[in-house]
Amino acid sequence: MPIKQSIWRIGQKPTALVPSKLKNEELLEDMIESDPSILEDEWLIIGRQVITKFKKEIDLLAIAPDGSLVVIELKKSKTPRDVVAQAIDYATWVEGLKADEISDIFETYSKGQNLKEAFKSKFHVELEEENLNQSHQMVIVASELDDATERIIQYLTERGIAINAVFFEVFSDGSEQFLSRRWFVDPATVQSGITDHTATKEPWNGEFFVSFGDDEQRSWEDARKYGFISAGGGAWYSRTLNLLKSGDRVWVRIPKLGYVGVGIVEGESIPASEFEIDENGKPVSILDIKTSAKYGSRVNTDDQEYFVKVKWLKTFSRAEAYDELGFFGNQNSVCKPTAPRWRSTVEHLKEKFQVK
Repeated sequence: MPIKQSIWRIGQKPTALVPSKLKNEELLEDMIESDPSILEDEWLIIGRQVITKFKKEIDLLAIAPDGSLVVIELKKSKTPRDVVAQAIDYATWVEGLKADEISDIFETYSKGQNLKEAFKSKFHVELEEENLNQSHQMVIVASELDDATERIIQYLTERGIAINAVFFEVFSDGSEQFLSRRWFVDPATVQSGITDHTATKEPWNGEFFVSFGDDEQRSWEDARKYGFISAGGGAWYSRTLNLLKSGDRVWVRIPKLGYVGVGIVEGESIPASEFEIDENGKPVSILDIKTSAKYGSRVNTDDQEYFVKVKWLKTFSRAEAYDELGFFGNQNSVCKPTAPRWRSTVEHLKEKFQVK
């Protein structure tokens, strides 16, 4: 059962805010629609009350930066287990949606806007059709769930089913109301486990995949020289770095180029303002040395860069990036793939990189 939350106003004598309720549950849906960051900073709402072929209505449908879809279902008057079953039923329809159908859903919802243009405006990258709806996840929005439903969600997430729950509680202080949010499962855990829904799954092999965006925000040559991987540009990109712990092995791929490195993690994710590298035997801030990328340009913002220290076993330059047809690829900064092609990719990479 999730921990019950309480909130106090700070002062000489702390004052507890009073648990309250919204006037109606549709208000929460309105709030999420107008500001999706209440749920997730990196989602774009593409539909509301989307009618499925089963003549049912999905409360909200969203898209993530990697082109995956998100089914958002509010509890409303349904019993907890009913809403989980409903979300799974909707997901069976969503996974079959084609690019043109998704585009039509957004065009209807947005009164004529173009999905590719809206996607680029939101995420600052192009929406590539081959990435659209290659995976999906389900999110249950509720004030509380019963023990049985929590066990069901926990059971599904532990077996690689991308489902999560987010709890909202309302508090009052005089005439003002405040909203608090708690996730049932760490969103990074659910995000990292999302894989191509057309792929067969197998037990994770213990090897981490890393997607390293080598651009004006970060430099692979910096990463090779100073021993790190990094990600930024929003929580969706940086939070999966939190999955890494000292001793983990990572295989690094630059999107659209190929694999360029393998190494052992030597620390946890920390922001640019705290990250230090070894310079002539002394710890020096990454912000105080000459680098190819400007890591300090977004310090103390939601888009700031996060770093994980890595001891490289083998690295290659961009020009030497190694790729083969059928190799595993993913847009998450870090993930724990369960697709068979990840196992075969690692086997090929071990031979190529001469790593045991």
